[in-house]
Amino acid sequence: MAFWDEKPLSEMSQTEWESLCDGCGRCCLVKLEDDDSGEIITSDVRCQLLDGDTCRCTDYPNRQKKVPDCIKLTPENVATIKWIPTTCAYRRLAEGRGLAWWHPLISGDPETVVAAGVSVRGRTFDEREIKPGEWEEHAVDWPEWEPPEGI
Repeated sequence: MAFWDEKPLSEMSQTEWESLCDGCGRCCLVKLEDDDSGEIITSDVRCQLLDGDTCRCTDYPNRQKKVPDCIKLTPENVATIKWIPTTCAYRRLAEGRGLAWWHPLISGDPETVVAAGVSVRGRTFDEREIKPGEWEEHAVDWPEWEPPEGI
């Protein structure tokens, strides 16, 4: 039995926890909050530390120092953060849904995240490239899309 099937998130080692990240980059997209409704809107704008081609943080160990609003996912907060994508392995496990078929730990291939359409690779803009007043033009709904099971 795989560790993610037998252990709750709170009992995983740091290595196990980190291996759950599928590298999609969706959590590193800038979210906008509607001032009137409080609705969280996802954009196609990525954090300045996310490499748009590899979907990896360029300074993972220091990300919270360089980007103060970067939120570190933990077993304690993963179930309470509403903007975590429905495709996220941490969220899926916290909700008892298991890992998706395209997750690298299931497929054995990190490229299935891209093939399934979950990765943000090549679909985003660096936040430093967006001028004030242009943020609303980058609101998108595709980061909430979830591929059907078992394709």
